[in-house]
Amino acid sequence: MSFIHLNLHTEYSLIDGLIRIDDLATVAADMNMPAIAVTEKNNVFSAIKFYRSMNNKGIKPLIGADLNLVTNKKGQFSKILLLCQHIDGYKNLSKLITKSYVDGQYLGTPSIHFDWLKKYNDGLIAIDCADNGDLTNSFSSNDDDIIEEKIEKWLSVFHDRYYLELQRIGKKNEEVLINYTVSHSQKYKIPVVATNSVRFLEESSFEAHEARVCINQKTTLNDPRRSNDYTEQQFLRSSDEMEDLFTNIPEAITNSFNIAQRCNIEFNLGNNFLPHFPVEANESQDQRLANDATTKLDDILKENKEELKEKAKIYHERLHKELNVITSMGYSGYFLIVADFISWAKESTIPVGPGRGSGAGSLVAYSLGITEIDPIKYDLIFERFLNPERISLPDFDIDFCMDHRDEVIHYVSKKYGNDHVSQIITFGTMAAKAVVRDVGRVLNFPYGFVDQIAKLIPIDLAKPMTLDRALAEEKALRQRYKSEDDVKLLIDLAKKLEGITRNAGRHAGGVVIAPKSLNNYMPLYCEEASQSIVTQFDMSDVESIGLVKFDFLGLRTLTIIDWALND
Repeated sequence: MSFIHLNLHTEYSLIDGLIRIDDLATVAADMNMPAIAVTEKNNVFSAIKFYRSMNNKGIKPLIGADLNLVTNKKGQFSKILLLCQHIDGYKNLSKLITKSYVDGQYLGTPSIHFDWLKKYNDGLIAIDCADNGDLTNSFSSNDDDIIEEKIEKWLSVFHDRYYLELQRIGKKNEEVLINYTVSHSQKYKIPVVATNSVRFLEESSFEAHEARVCINQKTTLNDPRRSNDYTEQQFLRSSDEMEDLFTNIPEAITNSFNIAQRCNIEFNLGNNFLPHFPVEANESQDQRLANDATTKLDDILKENKEELKEKAKIYHERLHKELNVITSMGYSGYFLIVADFISWAKESTIPVGPGRGSGAGSLVAYSLGITEIDPIKYDLIFERFLNPERISLPDFDIDFCMDHRDEVIHYVSKKYGNDHVSQIITFGTMAAKAVVRDVGRVLNFPYGFVDQIAKLIPIDLAKPMTLDRALAEEKALRQRYKSEDDVKLLIDLAKKLEGITRNAGRHAGGVVIAPKSLNNYMPLYCEEASQSIVTQFDMSDVESIGLVKFDFLGLRTLTIIDWALND
C-alpha cells in the first residue's frame, strides 16, 4: 500500500461532500487503507468525529483543511490545502481558520492572506491545489517570471513542506495542466502529490452529490447556467486504482504516503480542561469553595433558625460530604464560576430561574445561590448530579430572562477573556419532509406535485420521521412510490441525502469557557459581520476534548414574569 487520500470532503464541508464519517471509516477499513485525511472546506467541523472513527478502525487519521487564499483580484480566491503534522500545526491551522472567518470574509466567503501563513505555518504541510491553486493558475499563462516569484514566496515560508497537487478526475485540460505542473516541479525541485479530490464514496453517488451542491447553491440540476465543478470520478478510489492512474508519475503516489508519515496528530481526549476561577494568592479554589459554601450555609441556617435548628448537623454533614466529592473530582472551579455569574445576574436585576434538573440535588449549589431549592427539605439526591463512580462533568441548566441572557454571556466573556469564551455550534440536517422539498426543487418538479408528496410524510413529535418509516406507515405514499416514476425518483434521491449535514447554527444555550485561548483547542466560526462567534466543534465534541459546557438558557417565562412585575 503506497497511496493515501489527502484531499477529502465529508458532509461537514456544507457546500459539497456527501460522505458520512462512519461510512467512510468502514469503507476505508475494508480497503485496508493505513491512513486517510479529512480536509473540509474552510473548517474542521468533523475533526474529532473523524479522528475517533478512524482510530476505532485502526486507520491513521490525518487532519487538514481546504482554504481560500486571497489573490490580487478582489473577490477572487485561489485554494491551498493545509495538513497538520502535529498538535502545534493543528493550533496554527485553528488560528488561520478563525482569522478567515473573523477578519477575512468577503461576501460570505472566508479566506486567508499569505502574510498570515508567514506567522502561522509551523507544523503545517501546504499543497498547492490542482484546481484553482495559486501556482497552477499561473502555469497555464506560462509566465515564468510570475511563476518563479510565487515559488520563491512559497518556499521561503514552507521550505520542504510544500507540494504541488496532481489530479486525474476527468476535468477539461487536465493533462495539459499535469504536464505544466510536472515540468515546473522538476525545474524547481518541488515534489508532486496525487489526490482524487474525494467528495463521495461510490461512483454511483455522483447524482446525489450534484443534488446536494444544487441545494446549497439554490440552483437546479438542469440549469445550463450553473457551474459544473465536479465529476463522476471524485469517489474514494482504492490504492490500486490510484496507482494505475499515475503509472507514469509514480512519485506522485509515493509522496502521498510520505506526507502521511510526516503527519502525526494526536488529540488529548478523555482529560478535562476546566477554566480557572481567580482566587487570592494564598488560597486554592478548593479552599475558596469550602469557605464560601460553609459561610453562606451558616447564613441560611441563621435566617431560618427556628425551622432548621434541629437539622443544622444534618446540613453540615451533607455539605462536607458534597465538598469532598466536588474537590476530589476537581470541579471546585466549575461551581465557583457558575455561582459568580449567577450572583452577578441577580445583582444586575436580571431574572434567574430557581434551578432544575439533577443540579437541584446539590446542597453546595443551594448554599452558593446557584439553585433556590433546599435539597434536604425535598429529599433530593446529590449522587444524581455528581457521582465519583460514574465520572461525568457537572451540568447546571441555568435559566435567564431572554431579554438579558446575552448580558450574562458578555459578563463572562469580559471576566475570562473574549478568546476564552464562545457559544457552541450546532448543525442542521436534512430531515424527511425538508429533503423531499429540496430535492423536488433541484429536480425542477412542479411545486404542487412536490408539496403533495411532502404532506404525505407523517409527523411524529416523539421520534424523528424517516423516509423509510414514512413509506412503511403511510399507505398513500407507498402506493404512489410504487406506481409513479417521478415519485420513486424523488424519494430515492431524497433518501440518499436524508440526514446529511446542511448548515451550521448556534446552540440554544451552550457556552464554553476554556482555560486558554480557544484556538488551542479548535477554530471559531461566524457569519460575515456577525458578533455571534461559535466553536467549530459541536457540544459532544467540545466535551470530548475536555472543555466544560455551561448552559445559559433563555426562558420566556422569566421574561414575561419580569414584564408583569415591572409594568
